[in-house]
Amino acid sequence: MFHGETLDSVANVIAWFAFIIVPPVLIGVFLLIHILPEKVAEKRHHPQLGAIKCLCLLSLCFGGLLWPIAWLWAYSKPVFHKMAYGTDVDHSHEQTGGEKSATTELEQLRARVAELEAEIKGGKA
Repeated sequence: MFHGETLDSVANVIAWFAFIIVPPVLIGVFLLIHILPEKVAEKRHHPQLGAIKCLCLLSLCFGGLLWPIAWLWAYSKPVFHKMAYGTDVDHSHEQTGGEKSATTELEQLRARVAELEAEIKGGKA
């Protein structure tokens, strides 16, 4: 198909592609696959999300040997957590309103305190 200088040019392009482009892409795919159990646990509100994240990181250090365990753990039902806390999901990882909800709650509490103080003053007078 190619001959002489053209063959050398095509071989150089393929070599550059193989040595420069392919390794970072493979490393990126490897890392994305290793965080899949973490994403599954986060989506399912797994109560042991932190431990699953830690196992995913350890799996990177051990060449992926622990990854199947993290995958199974992310899809498992936390039976003992349900026995202890009455639920098998953890909603503490969810993002709430943040400052806005805290400010609103604080305003409601201040209003309630003012009402109670008014009732106490009205009862004593």
